[in-house]
Amino acid sequence: MDFWSAALQSLPPELSEILEATRRHNRWRRRETINLIASENVMSPLAEAAYLSDMLHRYAEGKPFKRYYQGTRYIDIVEDRVSKLMGELLGGALVDVRPISGTIANAAVFRALARCGDKAVVPPVQAGAHVSHTKFGTLGALCIEQIEMPFDMDSFNIDVDKAVKLIESVKPSFVVLGASLYLFPHPVKEIAEAAHAVGAKLVYDGAHVLGLIVGKRWRNPLDHGADVLTSSTHKTFPGPQGGIIATRDESLFKDIGRVVFPQFVSNHHLHRLPALAVTAVEMKYFGEAYADQVVRNAKALAEALASEGFKVLGEQLGYTKSHQVVIDVRELGGGDKAAKMLEEANIIVNKNLLPYDPPDAIKNPSGLRLGVQEMTRWGMKEDDMREIAKFFRQVLIEKVDPAKVREKVVEFRKSFVKVHYTFDVNPLEDGKLILLE
Repeated sequence: MDFWSAALQSLPPELSEILEATRRHNRWRRRETINLIASENVMSPLAEAAYLSDMLHRYAEGKPFKRYYQGTRYIDIVEDRVSKLMGELLGGALVDVRPISGTIANAAVFRALARCGDKAVVPPVQAGAHVSHTKFGTLGALCIEQIEMPFDMDSFNIDVDKAVKLIESVKPSFVVLGASLYLFPHPVKEIAEAAHAVGAKLVYDGAHVLGLIVGKRWRNPLDHGADVLTSSTHKTFPGPQGGIIATRDESLFKDIGRVVFPQFVSNHHLHRLPALAVTAVEMKYFGEAYADQVVRNAKALAEALASEGFKVLGEQLGYTKSHQVVIDVRELGGGDKAAKMLEEANIIVNKNLLPYDPPDAIKNPSGLRLGVQEMTRWGMKEDDMREIAKFFRQVLIEKVDPAKVREKVVEFRKSFVKVHYTFDVNPLEDGKLILLE
């Protein structure tokens, strides 16, 4: 009898059911599926081991060496070091690692830069703005008025000339760049100059591209005029779920820090910090190779999907320069139907609004958003992206029974069960059944 069978038999049924569902989830998502959710990734075994520390249980309000609780001497060391590591990766930035998500990072920055009734200029939701950038999310909660930035479909990017004129006219407290639907770099320098000319700050939400930034395959917005970078730490940056705020302005850093605590964060989920530190060091040594392969894989997947008959956005610009690929599946039943069909074949994607969709199309938008960052970390390369494109064609164009494609996907995944771009250390081997399978 294996570990799980023996353990589950000895537990109350309601608990064994939950643990069994967890075990099945782990095996399914990490051994049997192709995960193309653009906002997810997987930590290394070393980072996962660091995550499972006693810090799971502890409190450390405030900043390192200036706490409101005792018993934080080692937590202070870890938090101080990881803040400096992240700052090094971002070219000498001051980094606050206390936000527990990218949304909380955005909220703290928005609150520090504006008051109720002020205005913020942000990209449209259909063009990739995260919900926290909008009146439906954090901006609305802070009663900051959302002004939509013009978007140019030909360049699949911000319309610079119209955006500059809008900023000059509106005179917002801050402008937001960065997105969750994100194929090409935003025009940071031009928008920063326009924002600064009217006394506004430029906030760059780098949640999706942080790993590409530190891997030097995406422009560092702090080098091009952005006043502050917000991000999550678990997308192209393959760390634990959480958030960061980075800036090179010491005064602004202090202002934002006074908002992070106590307004948006009390205890900041300390077990994230050792795992974030491990990932930061991994990205220091392996980040450029990883980011390079991510970008290569995204390009290969986009080209392969186009050759298989899909409408891939951004063709005139080379499809993508990020980890993302976007396809229009309106003629195949829409994003909702397509995503569900793919999931039946063990291919995980998300439906997504496209820039030309009306906002009320959110239940069945035109698009699918795909991200290659996790499959890259499992060791996939360009040829593997071409195999994935064939699976897409079989399910969505040829209408092959998804169950039959699922068998092929499970077999395909057997070659990709080891996390790459990390140190050759696996401290979880003894706990493998619990943590990985």
